Amino acid sequence: MTIRAGLSGEADNLNAIVADQAAFRVWYELALPRVYRYLVARCGGDADLAEELTQQTFVEGVRRRGSFDGRSDAVTWLCGIGRHKLVDHYRRAGRDNQRQLRIVSEWSARQSQAWSQHALQSSVQSALAELHGEQRIVMVLRYLDQMPVREIASTIGRSEKATESLLSRAREAFRKAYGAMN
Repeated sequence: MTIRAGLSGEADNLNAIVADQAAFRVWYELALPRVYRYLVARCGGDADLAEELTQQTFVEGVRRRGSFDGRSDAVTWLCGIGRHKLVDHYRRAGRDNQRQLRIVSEWSARQSQAWSQHALQSSVQSALAELHGEQRIVMVLRYLDQMPVREIASTIGRSEKATESLLSRAREAFRKAYGAMN
């Protein structure tokens, strides 16, 4: 079996390559740069995101290798999977941002009188904006929406212990961000 055959799009060879670890390693090393370049160009140069999506692409490609029909180059097929992974990433990020904005907006409407001091509001919002997405969400859910940890864990799809740990890290990050502003 030649590695070139796997890159040229023969479906039977792709399955054989995945089954043979040495052949897969060679094929992977040839295909990886092409898939990565494809994704990094579409991620605005975000190397970390491109690396993560490349990894997800290869995992999904191996998982779905039976659906590869050989009508295209195997790497082109992988790039298609990568494109779907990228779209899914941006959809998730958009939903997360919309949810965060909705939560903050709803909370702000309920608590508008409590935020009469503009400087305090600005500092807190700036400190919250400094937090990573999940840290920001757990802080908002816990302290602004006053949700119990169990309900937060269910909402974000984590265990209670993982949520408590995330909340602890979020509080520390918030303290640092808020302290730096005042």
